[in-house]
Amino acid sequence: MSMNNRLSLLGLAARAGKVVSGEFAVEKSVKSGKTFLVLVAEDASANTKKNFSDMCTYYKVPLYYVGTKEELGKAIGKEYRASLAVTDRNFADAMRKKLDQTGME
Repeated sequence: MSMNNRLSLLGLAARAGKVVSGEFAVEKSVKSGKTFLVLVAEDASANTKKNFSDMCTYYKVPLYYVGTKEELGKAIGKEYRASLAVTDRNFADAMRKKLDQTGME
């Protein structure tokens, strides 16, 4: 499945106002319990990946490493983004199904 196809729901969620982006905003969203899925770019720094891995484990939020910072940004119509949080359960569930189909968690 192509990256665009795997991230297509992200654009819809972003237009619906259900995506938070940027490290600080994503962290705040996760800690406030409003996040149902976190996506981190595969080319994010090791420090960023560890930070989100630890945080998502602690707060029990599903975390996927997917695409590049450029692809994540483009999917939501923005510049580079290393991390995104999905704040809608339905969008998050649908995205997880798509991501799980590709076997890339």
